[in-house]
Amino acid sequence: MAGQPGGDGLGPGRLEYRARPCAGPSGTRHEPLGMGEGLRDGVLYVPDTAQSDAPVLVFLHGATGSGAAHLRAVLAAADRHGVILVAPDSRDEQTWDLIVDRRFGPDVAFLDRVLEGLGTRIRTDMRRLALGGVSDGASYALSVGLSNGDVFETVLAFSPGFIVVPEPVGRPRVFVSHGTHDPILPIDACSRAFVPALRGAGYDVWFEEFDGGHRVPPPVADLSMRWWLEAPGSQDGRSPGS
Repeated sequence: MAGQPGGDGLGPGRLEYRARPCAGPSGTRHEPLGMGEGLRDGVLYVPDTAQSDAPVLVFLHGATGSGAAHLRAVLAAADRHGVILVAPDSRDEQTWDLIVDRRFGPDVAFLDRVLEGLGTRIRTDMRRLALGGVSDGASYALSVGLSNGDVFETVLAFSPGFIVVPEPVGRPRVFVSHGTHDPILPIDACSRAFVPALRGAGYDVWFEEFDGGHRVPPPVADLSMRWWLEAPGSQDGRSPGS
């Protein structure tokens, strides 16, 4: 399953991490990951609504961004739903390795380190672990998430541009949103092109189009969290929780 960018030698994009209980401290936190090099690190956010079995969303930023900057797109929704957020920075200051180097590499290794490090940072059992992102981060989340469906139960992709999955593993559920007037990653060339292929490959996909540009409207962020955390809605347009 592939889209842009393509080419040989991508590597499988596989993580070594496997979900296990995390026995770290509880309590509200908003702090650096403390695992990066130089200025490229990331953020850990534990809302005061998080319970002992809180779900965890690893959220990936867009091009030229950072975890701290782009985390705001889903922060309010995480507060409402008690979701722990982990927002790592890409190793390159521009964007993720698959886009910069046209292969999986240092960012996959860093994600492994971040996930392993959560064991002493948070208190939850990691049964509900999702990978999400915005723009380039959404493309990367789709590509890594579908390559690691045995790690992530769900992928939340906001305004993605492409998907490249050399070796699909598992069948994570997929939420995709896209603005119908997106001037940066046009919906027809991006989400509308690959969502049907995902459904045809047997993935459970919720595709949310909205009237707008290259952004994550708060109602869409909230919908994605509800869709992830509640029982799956039907494919007939019924909203989660209805």
